[in-house]
Amino acid sequence: MNYLAHAYLSFNKPGILAGNMISDFVKGKRKYDYPEEIQHGIAVHREIDRFTDAHSITKEAKEIFRPAYRLYAGPLMDVVYDHFLALDENEFTDESLKTFTINTYALLDQFTDQFPETFQRIYPYMKEHNWLYNYRYRQGIEKSLAGVVRRAKYLEESDTAYFLFNEHYDELKDLYQLFFPELKLMTVNFLKQFDQ
Repeated sequence: MNYLAHAYLSFNKPGILAGNMISDFVKGKRKYDYPEEIQHGIAVHREIDRFTDAHSITKEAKEIFRPAYRLYAGPLMDVVYDHFLALDENEFTDESLKTFTINTYALLDQFTDQFPETFQRIYPYMKEHNWLYNYRYRQGIEKSLAGVVRRAKYLEESDTAYFLFNEHYDELKDLYQLFFPELKLMTVNFLKQFDQ
């Protein structure tokens, strides 16, 4: 899952949200440099990633991208999942997604001095261009897929990824709809350990 799902699956808990959003930029034992609730958010992020990557539905979905993108099929699917979450009428209306993104940035603004350096550079662009909301649009997904490729060491183009996304749109949507309720339930249950 990409930024929208990680934000949403923090369930408006500020420290969990901060940890969930910065986790990819916190390596190894550096997580212990953060307050406990942010550490919990880092753990939530890593459990979401583990569950997603190991799930048979994700493995099936990644096969659409794997021939052209090999190991990067996973990061591409993370972006695709966020698109369908942004459009998921069980989770958001257009207005509630707008409200959610505004609230998410307001919560994250409280933690900017604790962001790792790389996320400190990314976050102003995320907020200014409202990445979380723009996952709704195919143009936003096209840019996000291009971003995955741009950060990859061995990839040169994202046009094929965007073509495959459109070519298999209905199939990918169906796979998301099967997968996301399981992921949401897993995350709710995983978070319970931190309420004790």
